[in-house]
Amino acid sequence: MTRLLNLLFVFALILAPVPAAAQDGRFQRTERIAAELVAMSQWAAPGSTAIVAVRQDIEPGWHTYWRNPGDSGGATTLNWTLPEGVTAGDIVWPLPERQRLAGLMNYGYSGEVYLPVPVEIPASARAGTTLPLTVRALFLVCSAEMCVPDELTLSLDLPIREGAAPLDPRHGAGIRSILENAPRPAGIEARVALENGVLTLSAAGGPLAGRDPGPSYFFPFEGGVIEHPAPQSGSWGPQGLTLRMQGGGEVRGGGLTGPVGGVLVTAHGAWEINANPGAALAGTSGSGDLAPAEDGPARPAATEGPGLAGFAQAALFALLGGLILNLMPCVFPILAMKAAALTRSAHDPAHARRDGLAFLAGVLTTFLLLAGLLLALRAAGQAAGWGFQLQSPAVTAGLALLMLAVALNLSGVFHVGAGLQGAGSGPLARLPGGVGAFFTGALAVVVAAPCTAPFMAFALGAALLMPWPMALAVFLMLGLGLALPFVIVSLTPGLLSRLPKPGPWMERLKGLLAFPMYGTAAWLVWVFARQSGSEALGLLLLAAVLTAFGLWLAGVNQARRAEGGTAVVSAVAAAVALVSAFALVGVAARMPPEPEVGAAGSSALPSRPWSSAAVEAARAEGRPVLVNFTADWCVTCKINERTSLTSDRVKAAMDTANAVYLVGDWTRRDDAITAELQRHGRSGVPLYLLYSPGSAEPRILPQLLTEGVIVDALKDISP
Repeated sequence: MTRLLNLLFVFALILAPVPAAAQDGRFQRTERIAAELVAMSQWAAPGSTAIVAVRQDIEPGWHTYWRNPGDSGGATTLNWTLPEGVTAGDIVWPLPERQRLAGLMNYGYSGEVYLPVPVEIPASARAGTTLPLTVRALFLVCSAEMCVPDELTLSLDLPIREGAAPLDPRHGAGIRSILENAPRPAGIEARVALENGVLTLSAAGGPLAGRDPGPSYFFPFEGGVIEHPAPQSGSWGPQGLTLRMQGGGEVRGGGLTGPVGGVLVTAHGAWEINANPGAALAGTSGSGDLAPAEDGPARPAATEGPGLAGFAQAALFALLGGLILNLMPCVFPILAMKAAALTRSAHDPAHARRDGLAFLAGVLTTFLLLAGLLLALRAAGQAAGWGFQLQSPAVTAGLALLMLAVALNLSGVFHVGAGLQGAGSGPLARLPGGVGAFFTGALAVVVAAPCTAPFMAFALGAALLMPWPMALAVFLMLGLGLALPFVIVSLTPGLLSRLPKPGPWMERLKGLLAFPMYGTAAWLVWVFARQSGSEALGLLLLAAVLTAFGLWLAGVNQARRAEGGTAVVSAVAAAVALVSAFALVGVAARMPPEPEVGAAGSSALPSRPWSSAAVEAARAEGRPVLVNFTADWCVTCKINERTSLTSDRVKAAMDTANAVYLVGDWTRRDDAITAELQRHGRSGVPLYLLYSPGSAEPRILPQLLTEGVIVDALKDISP
């Protein structure tokens, strides 16, 4: 019956007229379907893999087909015309719908559909040019009454630029969702057997082990393997599941001649499997019957939103992460400023309480603003994670100048709020009370952004999957943890009374505490240099000189006015210098980055740049893989790389295990790395993954590494 239907379908294809598509720029349309060629990102970099997609907008009542169309129909085919050196891969097929019609079962799509395709961009492609991509797409578009082959020629001019590209605002999020949810191998072992016309498929291991799979369905890649309209039933066990299906005509006539490939869909995910002929695997039955899968979309059940227990856990972890964040290296300069604030108001409980609450307000307000911006960017389809602001060279340069200004203020070059100081306290004795404490809290959050403390990674990863009110509450708990030690001390007179009384030593302390801020400014300048290159660095250094000169002139102006004189010239010169400095920062931040030279990362271990293809290639060779997701603005990352990842013991353990070391550099924005961080429940770096041969999912190593942790982990997987 199936063969007769397919013969009739081919005959209809030959005789059916192909109507001309209406031309509407790059958007092509027939009476049944509209299509266009779109890109996931706004541009592609030389030597990268770009993702483009054929977008279908199918009229109601019509549908197109999956790679195995089922009992009738035909899969969409793409014929590419590409520039020299550019190659297109296979379609990344989304999960299809099960479409039942008059005793038949088809696998296809309706409504809006993206068919993503990876396109390899040659390293010789020049930035500033465009690559013309053209594809001739043949869709078989069917309704309940008829099928029509529609052939549309689609084109796209893909811009070529250096650096990681943001998502396309219209189509990027939709294409990325398809890629994230596309079925892929996951370490599942499968067997298939045929007896009395019944095909029994057993699958075990990987994500199937240890839980009820819920409604499950198997989509074979080839037609004739199963009777598509027949129900699929089965059971599950501690290691996996067993599905029983009615064998198709090809199998019943010729038996099982080789492995059966396809997509296994459960309530928890969809995975590609390859079932070899053989007896059923142990542990795949006995725990209960499988719930029947309903017709329609075959996508896995949506992940349930976090309940109160999940929200409470994330909030608690955020609080603990915020407390630990006070001990992370990137917060040390702000600890210096907090120490100065405590000593200043130690013997004035009213001022201490005011400063403590103002500091808390500054922390929470800034966390709220950063979290709101982060959630808004992600809702708009942007791949943003914790610390996203430091991926912008303009923000990095601006923060460097701000830290320089704070350091110069602590050194007494100029005085913030000197004219507002009370009598007898002197202009150098204090920063402006509550306002200063508020902005110290804001600075603490901004400078803490490069760090991800223990517990904090889970909390932020969970928060980004929650509804926005819950997500904002988790971020506020993180801020509360960061501010809590300072607030507790400021509200505890007994602790404050133990601090030394104010005196000349406070001015010396302020001068000493300026140097951590100079160090922070120097570090941010280094990060900017890594992001933008030497020419942009030169402009930033000149901007730093102008900033220092302008603030020195501001100090001269303040001293002159304190003596009762006028200082118009110094005020105007200071303003000109500061405006010129920020103009130079704007020019430097817009300069294109210089191409990277050498291997990824700065570790002494021989490394390769991370990509999902590099991971799969190494695992295909049976080698362990250590992945380091890092960024130059991540202080914790740099400390781990300078200590734990460069020791002779770690190098020897890597050699013994024959392991591959891959580095994912997130210094500048990279959507692929952002997606991989999200896949492992993280929103920022560092993240360390260790893939063992034969294991589907990696082991996540601690964020604060020691060489012992790495060596022991490698010993566990060594032959």
